[in-house]
Amino acid sequence: MSEPLVLPRTGSRRRAVIVGGGFAGMLAAAACRAFAHEVIVVERDVLPDGPLPRRGLPQARHAHMLWSGGADAMEALVPGVTGRLLDAGAHRVPLPTGMVSLSPGGWYRRWPESHYALACGRDLLDWAVRDLVLRDDRVRVVSGTEALGLTGGPRRVDGVRIRTATGSVRRIGADLVVDASGRSSRGPRWLTGLGAGPVRELTVDAGVVYASRLYRAPENSGECPVFTIQADPRRPGPGQVATIVPIEGGRWLVSLSGTRGGRPTDDESAFVDFARGVRHPLVGLLLAHAEPLSGIAVTRSTANRRRLYERGGRVPEGFLAIGDAVAALNPVYGHGLSVAARSALALRGELRRSGMTAPGLGRRVRRAIARPTGVAWGLATGQDVFYPGSRGRSPGAADRLVSRWVNRLVETSTGSYTMARALTDVMTLQSGFGRLIRPDVLVGAVRGPLRPPLPGPPLTARERGFLEPGGTGTRDGHADGGPDQG
Repeated sequence: MSEPLVLPRTGSRRRAVIVGGGFAGMLAAAACRAFAHEVIVVERDVLPDGPLPRRGLPQARHAHMLWSGGADAMEALVPGVTGRLLDAGAHRVPLPTGMVSLSPGGWYRRWPESHYALACGRDLLDWAVRDLVLRDDRVRVVSGTEALGLTGGPRRVDGVRIRTATGSVRRIGADLVVDASGRSSRGPRWLTGLGAGPVRELTVDAGVVYASRLYRAPENSGECPVFTIQADPRRPGPGQVATIVPIEGGRWLVSLSGTRGGRPTDDESAFVDFARGVRHPLVGLLLAHAEPLSGIAVTRSTANRRRLYERGGRVPEGFLAIGDAVAALNPVYGHGLSVAARSALALRGELRRSGMTAPGLGRRVRRAIARPTGVAWGLATGQDVFYPGSRGRSPGAADRLVSRWVNRLVETSTGSYTMARALTDVMTLQSGFGRLIRPDVLVGAVRGPLRPPLPGPPLTARERGFLEPGGTGTRDGHADGGPDQG
């Protein structure tokens, strides 16, 4: 059924339309609200009123991290949201102090804090952002509504066609349309329909499967660290990862992943065995006496896919994409949320400089978004191309050279605070890859680790107590690791 087109733009009033009401979409709305009289968020699902599951977000059941680069951007866009999350039970994880992590180059030391991450369930994160953004009268959600395509022409987009919950087809006029519809975005197809594009797309698919389950955290675990056993692409066979992230409600969110030939399943009897079978059994040992609180959620849609809106093609003014609609990343590296937040902050910065209808706005925003996206893309695909059966492209000479350099930096960082801080600058998206070729890093890489490799995981006495049946660890203690003096 079709009804007359509605909601045209009127006079000098500015309107932004955001396609998608998830984390990226709400941050995009926050970025636009100071520069528009009205921001309309078009959302296919009916969004929950609290920190509850959402039908169109199956990946919410897996572990998420918001690195400090992303968390700072989120707070700048939505002031007070970090406090809201912490009050609701989210964990502020000091980095690298609060991580027990086996890297491809060995165990990281738990150096004094230089960065941080926020750890919580995805439902809580999305709700905290959404609740605060929607308190602004300029922002409203049209829920149960599907975006069908763009209106306008190859030079400028001027609105969105939608299908409402009743089946009626309408048009929303807009000065700016932001596609935040996620991994399943149809943005390139919409542009083709206007006579614009094409948009070049890159894919690297290591065939990763994720399996996640909730457990009750040990009693009195307090500010528990993140435990993670990373894969090593240099080793033969599939890449397997096991991670424990503390979240609200005294729970552990445990995510296992594996590439082709070594994937986890939803078999409850095999979950802990898989965790024991990765490069080190620590996560499996921690789960051996823990109480499961949920079934196992499995996700197979994990390919790295990047749409190069910033390169070539004809992208009309008035249209932008953000978040997974630009680059959907293998979740094992935990950068998707942070890239979305950095991208939304970049959007606000360009709107502040020139306004919503300035010529060239889209080009400037796309280039700004490409910076954090490129860092995360490089971190993910620089490893994924080396796993057996990886599809999309094969590693070339440049990949192998960069991989050897990064491996040297990782190995050195296990015994050097200076190097660990440089790597964490990049990992948390607070710096670009240029950070890794500064003189201090070059000298550090040549010099190598200042301390010998750790023989095992750097656990405190309290954390060692988690390995005992019913144990909580009654004594606190300090893990190995402190700043080097060189």
